[in-house]
Amino acid sequence: MQALVESDIRESFGNASDAELAQLSLPHDFVLTEWAHLDAFAWRDPRIATRGYLVTELDGAARGIVLRVAVANGSHHRAAICNLCHTQQPADQVVMFSARRAGAPGERGDSVGTYMCSDLACQETVRLGRPAAPSEVLPSVQELERIEGLARRTRAFVADVLSTA
Repeated sequence: MQALVESDIRESFGNASDAELAQLSLPHDFVLTEWAHLDAFAWRDPRIATRGYLVTELDGAARGIVLRVAVANGSHHRAAICNLCHTQQPADQVVMFSARRAGAPGERGDSVGTYMCSDLACQETVRLGRPAAPSEVLPSVQELERIEGLARRTRAFVADVLSTA
């Protein structure tokens, strides 16, 4: 992913209101982001617990969406799978995020939702593989497939939210 500065991120959101953009808080470690190792940049708002953000590249440009966490009903003790990184986790670590559609559909109240890792750390999760042996310099085929799958599903989700058709 191309390196982004705060103004790039703020300008990338296609489904955000002016009020949401004014309230947006970047993660505290934003300046330490290693952009070359990311296909998307996602975080939970440090000041607004029910809000998250997801930015990826579509057609060479940064495009982002504002996410809202669905309110959980009851406690679950089963496992759940994130629809982006396809990682199985305890159910309390996977939550439903929804995003208001861009344009007129969003103004009518249309939204899209999917289950994601509650900390939005999918980029790190798929890259947490076993330590490489001294002879292994490149990630395994399986690791590359997980990374590409996450990138593909993330781009598709963001494109779906931003589609006004």
